Amino acid sequence: MSKAYPSNLSQAQFELLNDLIPEPKFGGRPRSVDMWDVLNAIFYVLVEGVRWRGLPGDFPAWQTVYTYFRQWRKDGTWVRMHDRLRECTRIEQERHRSPSEAIIDSQSVKSAAGVSQSVGYDAGKQIKGRKRFMTVDTLGLLLRV
Repeated sequence: MSKAYPSNLSQAQFELLNDLIPEPKFGGRPRSVDMWDVLNAIFYVLVEGVRWRGLPGDFPAWQTVYTYFRQWRKDGTWVRMHDRLRECTRIEQERHRSPSEAIIDSQSVKSAAGVSQSVGYDAGKQIKGRKRFMTVDTLGLLLRV
């Protein structure tokens, strides 16, 4: 159990996400870390902006935390967690679980000088760089990037 950090999940928040965490693989070694601590460590890195190696010692080893983060990114666990939280927020706001309308927006981002990759040009904003798109619901909650 780690110290109390502002980025830590409450017990109720963890219970909401716990069933989305994949079970250990059959025949593998049993888990030796608490998933609540792993999630808290991941959120600590994301909120505080520290490197993985900069995790405080009261969290599980940074290699373990990063391995779970990477595995969950690949298998879609993060997307499922995000969708669950969005659905809960919509229900709290007395809306339907899934949105009936969506809003698409784009943003042009200037590329760094000297980037060797091909970049586009947004003539409207006169910016050389990348254009990214996102879709949100009517509450402004992210659907997809």
